[in-house]
Amino acid sequence: MAQILKLPFQASKLGYKRVKRRCKAVDPNQLDLFHSAPAQILKFDSDLSPFEQALLFDERGDQRAAELYTQAIEKDDCVADSFCNLGIIQTQQGNNLKAFDCFTSALKHNPRHSEAHYNLGNLYFDQNDFRLAQLHFEMAAEFDPNFANTFFNLALVHAINCDSAATFRSLAQYQKLVSEPEARAAAELIDNLRLTAAAARPARFGNTP
Repeated sequence: MAQILKLPFQASKLGYKRVKRRCKAVDPNQLDLFHSAPAQILKFDSDLSPFEQALLFDERGDQRAAELYTQAIEKDDCVADSFCNLGIIQTQQGNNLKAFDCFTSALKHNPRHSEAHYNLGNLYFDQNDFRLAQLHFEMAAEFDPNFANTFFNLALVHAINCDSAATFRSLAQYQKLVSEPEARAAAELIDNLRLTAAAARPARFGNTP
């Protein structure tokens, strides 16, 4: 049964991860959460693949990105990556069932796709299904052990489940991968969540937030 718990802070977890590797040269571990690209006119190079064209639109919030990812899938270009990024667009539009289909389709084409596992973990987390969220975060961590956000979200799940040892292990791994200020902030958030989860533990099942 899904566990239902109101989190003590709004920024409860770190969000979805778009595939940015452009299939070839870009490091898939790079995730720029705060950079805003300057406005520019999109000019497609003839050498860009369908996926790369879709990614250009996606990174600028253009609604046409979804259609272009679909075209990339139809052309068998970076199919798992395209499904993964299309799934994120579906979550942004509130289409969770379609997002689930996209992430699972990505995993059908590549069972080791770390971003799809991570994003599916986020989707389950948003649905308060922490058991499946943990499963997919753990698989994402196995396939990409250098992506810090996975370990932070795992620490959240373990804290919600009142598993202190696992919480500290995941948090320690997260802290190794981020700056010192981020590490301190994460520790404070996790500590607050652990206290809230412990207090709510007797009435966690079947209650609404």
